[in-house]
Amino acid sequence: MRGIGFWLTKREEIAPDKEAVVDGGRRLSYRQLNRRVNRLARALQAQGLGQGDRLALLSYNSQEYIEVIMASAKLGLVLVPLNWRLTAAELTFQLGDSGVKTLIFDPDLQDLAQGILERMSFERLMVLGTEPRLEARPYETLLAEQGGEEPVVEQEITSEAPFIIMYTAGTTGKPKGAVLTQGNCLYNALSLQVDMEFTSSDRDLVALPMFHIGGIGLFTLPMLYVGGTVVVQRSFEPAQALDLLRREGITLFFGVPAIFLFLIQSPEFDPEAFAGVRLVMSGGAPLPPSLVDQYHTQGIILQQGYGMSEAAPSIATLAKPWALSKKGSVGRVVFHLEARVAGDDGNELPRGEVGELLLRGPNVMQGYWNRPEANEEAFSEGWFHTGDLARMDDGGFLYMVDRKKDMFISGGENVYPAEVENAIFALEQVAEAAVIGLPDPKWGEVGCAVVVLKEGQSLQEQAVTAHLKTCLAKYKIPKKVVFTEALPRNAAGKVLKRNLREQYS
Repeated sequence: MRGIGFWLTKREEIAPDKEAVVDGGRRLSYRQLNRRVNRLARALQAQGLGQGDRLALLSYNSQEYIEVIMASAKLGLVLVPLNWRLTAAELTFQLGDSGVKTLIFDPDLQDLAQGILERMSFERLMVLGTEPRLEARPYETLLAEQGGEEPVVEQEITSEAPFIIMYTAGTTGKPKGAVLTQGNCLYNALSLQVDMEFTSSDRDLVALPMFHIGGIGLFTLPMLYVGGTVVVQRSFEPAQALDLLRREGITLFFGVPAIFLFLIQSPEFDPEAFAGVRLVMSGGAPLPPSLVDQYHTQGIILQQGYGMSEAAPSIATLAKPWALSKKGSVGRVVFHLEARVAGDDGNELPRGEVGELLLRGPNVMQGYWNRPEANEEAFSEGWFHTGDLARMDDGGFLYMVDRKKDMFISGGENVYPAEVENAIFALEQVAEAAVIGLPDPKWGEVGCAVVVLKEGQSLQEQAVTAHLKTCLAKYKIPKKVVFTEALPRNAAGKVLKRNLREQYS
């Protein structure tokens, strides 16, 4: 099976004038998109990039983001999307870990790019647009130097080719790169097409950042597969999103719960904006049933889904007929994926019992980049261990119960306490620290740091927060810091975080 780069080649043959991408005032047909992607692919080849090379992209959502994704697919490059909410130090680790030698950046993120360049160097540097920045060659200049013919590759790009390294923070505090193949992304598109009946008439609004697999897999790549239209929002803003839903005739809209909360609380909220949207789906964090009810009173069916970076990302979706009667469930497992709820021995548990959710299927990642120990822990007899606790009812509906790991989700972003704790430990006054996630009506969950000081030392909450701002992304910083004399521990000395959540929630 060929790689997914040929999707655009075929779409140009089938429907060359069909609208493919809308980005503000820019509109590209499939012919125009494919020709620009070919020019970019040839430009990257001219700079010496070939199959397996890693390419990093630091950008807001844009037409160019889609072009870089698909040019990478055509050449068999491995794309490393960079989260612009992180600090330069955090991104430098990811770039070094993945061995990136080529960086493309958005000029509006020049300061962050400068911080990265102060810490490491690259063989190739490109900046989006027409103006040179930081000694980087302009993107449009490079495209103008090339023809729009299909790039010639030395060997055929197959579905097994590594395609995206999506970094997801590890419980030890060090991020891990989930390696998704082109086949993983294909089967994500296939499953969603079956479960959601995507067609070339669909128009998807992408409000999630494309540095997340949600921004790429829900539903950018599936739309390019079926020949639909991707409408790009540079970054989420409620009033603009509502305007785009109405003005662009959007039929598909995916967001995290915080997005739907901000929308319905916006002074510009109008249920008529959703009149043509046939699929309104939330994922990335637990969806409060109360929010489902709020949308229902406005005549909008808000569905829920469940996924993760390691699954490209789709795992389960709650179909519209069940969205109200089964609210609280994330739905049934997508078409091309197997799932089971298992005990500690890995054996499947009876329906209704709580255990770890295991996955097996063609959209599950190849493994973690350069993490053999993590792969050995994550995979067993072909099954991927999600680390999430769930139960499945007799109808096959999944209910997420808790997380085996301590990770919590704040505004759709994964936060791993060990990383935050390590940063707190850098303060010389601190003896112990434990970070937990607490329920929050706006963000789903927010961090709370419980800190024990060394004898005779003093420290204020503001000082802890100020320190964390120098080394962590904003969403990782606890919203509350409390001081205590001792942390609860079990007989083995492990901190009892469940006790802390009960005490401080």
